Amino acid sequence: MDPGLAALELLRNELLLFAAIGLLIGGIDDLFVDLVYGLRRLWRSLTIYSRIPRMTSRDLPPPGAAGPIAVFVPAWDEASVLGPMLHGCLDKWAQDDVQIFVGVYPNDPATVDALVELVAERGFGRVNMVVNHRSGPTTKADCLNLLWRALRRWEAAYEREFLVVVLHDAEDVVHKDSLRLIGMLAPRFALVQLPVLPLVGSGLVAGHYCDEFAEAHGKSMTVREALGAALPSAGVGCGFNRQALGRLAAERDDLPFDVASLTEDYELGLRLGEAGGRGVLVRMRDEKGGIIGTREYFPDTFSTAIRQKARWTIGIALAGWDRMGWTGRWRESWMRLRDRRALIAALILLAAYGGLLLTAFLVIADLLLGRTASPSPAALTLLLYATAWLLAWRLLVRMLFVWRAYGVRQALLSVPRTFVANIIAMLAARRALTLYLAHLRGQKLAWDKTAHRFPDKAAAEHCE
Repeated sequence: MDPGLAALELLRNELLLFAAIGLLIGGIDDLFVDLVYGLRRLWRSLTIYSRIPRMTSRDLPPPGAAGPIAVFVPAWDEASVLGPMLHGCLDKWAQDDVQIFVGVYPNDPATVDALVELVAERGFGRVNMVVNHRSGPTTKADCLNLLWRALRRWEAAYEREFLVVVLHDAEDVVHKDSLRLIGMLAPRFALVQLPVLPLVGSGLVAGHYCDEFAEAHGKSMTVREALGAALPSAGVGCGFNRQALGRLAAERDDLPFDVASLTEDYELGLRLGEAGGRGVLVRMRDEKGGIIGTREYFPDTFSTAIRQKARWTIGIALAGWDRMGWTGRWRESWMRLRDRRALIAALILLAAYGGLLLTAFLVIADLLLGRTASPSPAALTLLLYATAWLLAWRLLVRMLFVWRAYGVRQALLSVPRTFVANIIAMLAARRALTLYLAHLRGQKLAWDKTAHRFPDKAAAEHCE
């Protein structure tokens, strides 16, 4: 037997063994989440919705009944999208009691000019421009804290306290009923999160966000809420109870958003949970049957997707481990472990793809050399069969949630997009680790945002 090929066989077996064990653990973990979701859905169908019809937007209070509502929009280098986004907000929320606070920077004149142009056209009545005294980009949390201070000044000037603070990004397509829904629930919950539904862009990269959010905001967040674990905010389409946010700010020198965090929205949801506040993910349909949620385009190239996911990985899996710890009951620790598994998952995927490539190479080499391959260990073969079944189940579950949110075509495309997502995850983990190690050596973390785009008018109207 060729010693070189024998060594490669041994290496392949070790890689596949490591990957199979990791995939088995992760697959069983996901299977438990599926089980909790299925049991909860069945229980609610039998005990609640068999007697009470599901609420729709027709059952919501009229626009303006809840308020005042503050909407925060941090904007750095958003000249191309800020105007259309705000026009959409003002048109859809024309009857809501809402004040929109937009944070801009003195060294970003294009964004400032776009905001000034909109204010000149629509008036100052409901749009408040807040200019940072520091040049940008700072962190997103710093911009949000700037808007919080502007909110406090508005409250003092008008002697009114806001009911809820809603976060949105400058590229978001908002829903006309979102403030009515958030406003109805804000007195009862510290955090109200509406589903995020990425717009279907071109290519597999943009589409994989549709798959991930369809499952996360269709199942995972629901399970988290059902278990009583703290609900992280997605950073857009989310409303924070004003009093709960104020209590948290009072503990941090009146700065509710942590400027040292790259995922301040995620952390804020967990901190509100630690303080005893409840979070809720609300999936409600409007009069047309669509989901009341937030829609936006996500990155559609490998480089931009890798940058974005690297930032998420740093904030949640690396810095989040140090900053947030493992407080709470086992349910909370379980959910935080799921949040922070991105790096080990990338390593497991790397081993799996490496083992598959070595297998393909060895098969070709055996055919060319007329060599008989050594049999795989029985334990490894059993593990590979088990992980294959779990992978098939995982793909099926994802297809079901994507079909529910986007239809059959996108559900079928979710299968090849899974492999694209894996490649992005591995490269993002590498970038995140590199940047985080540099941060530990003293390099400052910055607002590493990606360029955004807003759908044309016809596409934006179709989102309703």
